[in-house]
Amino acid sequence: MIRILLIILIALALGTALAMGLQYDLGYIRISLGNYLVETNFWIGLALLVLLVVGSVMALNLFRRLRHGTGMVAGWIARSSERRARRRTTQGLLALAEGNWPRARKLLTSSAEHADTPLINYLAAAQASFETGDHEAVDELLRKAFESTPGSDMAVGITQAQLQLAGNRLEQALATLLRLRKQAPHHPFVLKLLKNTYVRLEDWRELSRLLPEIRKRNLMEGEELAELERLVWHNLLQNAAEECRRQSDDHSVSLEPLTRLWDELPGFLRRDEHTIREYARLLARLGDEAQAETLLRKVLRNHWGDDLINLYGRVKGQKPDEQLLIAEQWLKDRPNNPELLLALGRLSLRNELWGKAREYFETSLRLRRSRETMAELGRLNAHMGERENSVKLLMQGLARDSGLPDLPMPKA
Repeated sequence: MIRILLIILIALALGTALAMGLQYDLGYIRISLGNYLVETNFWIGLALLVLLVVGSVMALNLFRRLRHGTGMVAGWIARSSERRARRRTTQGLLALAEGNWPRARKLLTSSAEHADTPLINYLAAAQASFETGDHEAVDELLRKAFESTPGSDMAVGITQAQLQLAGNRLEQALATLLRLRKQAPHHPFVLKLLKNTYVRLEDWRELSRLLPEIRKRNLMEGEELAELERLVWHNLLQNAAEECRRQSDDHSVSLEPLTRLWDELPGFLRRDEHTIREYARLLARLGDEAQAETLLRKVLRNHWGDDLINLYGRVKGQKPDEQLLIAEQWLKDRPNNPELLLALGRLSLRNELWGKAREYFETSLRLRRSRETMAELGRLNAHMGERENSVKLLMQGLARDSGLPDLPMPKA
């Protein structure tokens, strides 16, 4: 209310001042412009000047509003395109999840330019193209993904490697992952993908070099990592044995590649029962049964294993009689171990102690009906002239292997 009264008072004062000013003759205004001469009363000239100023201000305001309105229209159009792109992106991702690969690729690529995250669009479209088998389109979409978002080379590279692995393009995947590892040597997912690639390529040597980094970064569970390390080094041992054969001549076999690799094995694997058995088996196969027997004897003194004693009964040491005596000492602590009894039977055969061998085989067979023990006893009986017992054991073994039920049979 007070503001309105102030405005009225100011308007009255201005009106009074103007009315009083009109009573006085303040002269005239004369403007000369080229050949034109304009003369007018001072008050009329003042009114025209005020009108000119007011008109200029109004024109400027109108221009500003028009320009702002154009920006608003452009912004509305842009927001409309973004909304449409988001909608089509959502539809494309749904089509991708549903397995409608052509529709997913079409929707995702068409909306990529106006999408908030074009990288996601291109990567998902590349996945859809991969599912249709269009590898050229995959490479092109991955290139667009890389160009659309600065700093996306790692994400694009990982996606590319995954698609190459899924498409069994192992050499290309390996090249991609090695490039990524140069950029990020300790990236966990890159290391995992690289591990999978080496396994599928059966590149055990490179995988053995990668394993310490995997262990250091805790990228695998303990038991799973141990199994992988065992697989890697067992394959390397077999490869080393093959190399020994290639280097051998008619007179001797060089064990140097195999023994050198054994020295490279991690400590826990050189104490692992399965690894020791594999190494001893390879030594025996290459002709050095004496070294295999010595290794197995040392291990069995401190670490018992049925697989190890089974192999011990198969290898021939330098002194078969001493080998038998050592094994019989172990029998004192393990009188009911069927594997040890089987090994003792074989060692008795190696010492030509036929009766003792049969006793050990029969005792082992009473403790466990093993096909291996049946075969050994049957073979021994056949060579000792007891063909009826040999055939009986052979038939029992065949029935056991075939899963035949226990049924009545006619008398012989």
